[in-house]
Formats: sequence, structure tokens, C-alpha cells
Amino acid sequence: MKLYGIIGYPLAQSASPAFFNNKFENEGIDARYIPFEIENTDELPRIIEEHPELCGFNVTIPHKLNVMQHLSGISDGAKAINAVNVVKVTRDANGKAQLWGYNSDVIGFSRSIEPLLEQHDKKALVLGTGGASKAIVYALKQLGIEVQQVSRKASEKAIAYEDITPEMMQSHTIIVNCTPLGMVGHGIDQCPDIPYSLIDRNHLLYDIVYNPENTLFLQKGAAQGARTKSGYEMWYLQALASWEIWNQSSDSKFDNTSSE
Repeated sequence: MKLYGIIGYPLAQSASPAFFNNKFENEGIDARYIPFEIENTDELPRIIEEHPELCGFNVTIPHKLNVMQHLSGISDGAKAINAVNVVKVTRDANGKAQLWGYNSDVIGFSRSIEPLLEQHDKKALVLGTGGASKAIVYALKQLGIEVQQVSRKASEKAIAYEDITPEMMQSHTIIVNCTPLGMVGHGIDQCPDIPYSLIDRNHLLYDIVYNPENTLFLQKGAAQGARTKSGYEMWYLQALASWEIWNQSSDSKFDNTSSE
């Protein structure tokens, strides 16, 4: 029996185990998918050693960056994004494991948001600067959207929440939450600190959080008349891409930066 899984902390909110185990049962696949809840990626070598049947795993918050130091190779797309959310495990003749990193978030996000874009959607505020935001920024730029990142503290690549102006809210009609605020396990009664009163029907609020589907961030946007989208479809599409990555032949190419 082949084994797949997910690493992250915490993992109570993850729908991946149920999704993949249902897929395996429904399609008669001799495999199982389990969570590996680890606080630090330094625990990853132990997991690999203790589970020689492990063929691949997903990576979620907060390990999308730190997991890269444990990998044998990283796809061009994941290098460009500088974050990994899918790892394929192969073993040589001696049983030594090699870990190959990919990023399927771009595929899921691009395919999910593109049908929602309107002609006036030219600029976006991306809330958060962690590993999850990197794929979102990359995807938006690929779609021709100008991006401004927002964080708790201002930096070279991001402004602080208190620096968001009314003019910026008017021009940046796409707002994407890439923080864990609102997620099960991270405070479902919380949301990013943006001026929601300045949101209107021209805005599109997208939350990459998918559990719960209707976060406080989305509720506040909808109350102002904005278009809203949860991260469930993004998660579903990137999960299908993960399966394709794990099952590609060793000599095949997988362009994980493309939405095609």
C-alpha cells in the first residue's frame, strides 16, 4: 500500500486526508493519506525514515518555505515562487529517499479567480507575506494584475495595514487574504485589519482559507456588496494537481506555474 500525507501545524483544519482517502476508496486505489502534524521541518527526516512507503506529501502552513532546505531538487515554478506545497518522494536502488518540491497553488488559484475578474480589476492588495502569499502574487502577475502586498509591519516589499489609504482601496479592487486569520484553529472570529467600510460592489474579496468557507473577511466584504470567493475551489484544484505530480513518470515534465 502506498502512503501519502500532509505536513503542517496545526492540521485540524485540513480537508486533504478526507479528500484523498475518499478518492482512494472510490477509485480502488491501494493507498492511504495521513496527517503529519509537525511544528518544525527538522522532524521531516524522521518521518521519511519511519515511513518507507511514503510516495509524496502536501505542505501547508507554516512549512512552505522551510521545507525547501530538505529537498533534493525544486521545480522551476516553485523556485520562482520560492515556496513548495507538494513534495514527491522517490527512492534509489539502495532505498535512499529523494524529495522533489513543486508548487500547485498557482494552478488552483489562477483557475479559480480568473472567471471572476472584471474589466476594472487591474490592481490587487495581497494580505500577508508568508509562503502562501508567494504563489498568489506570482499568479496575479501572470494574469496581468498589479500587486501591492500588505503586512503587519512595513518592509521593502509590503506596506503596513495602517498605510492603506482610501485611494488605494478604490484602485485596488481585488483583495486576497493570504493570512491564516479566520481559519479553524487560528481564530474564526478574526479577520485582517483593513478598512472594510471602503469596500463596495467593485471589489472582489478572495480568501485562500477554505475552512470555514465563509470567513469573517468574506462576510464583511459581502455586507458591503463585494464579490467574494473562498479558497475551497483553489484547494480542490491544487489537490488534483498534487495527485498528477505524484503520479507523473520520472522522465516527464510538469509545468506547475501554468494555469493551462
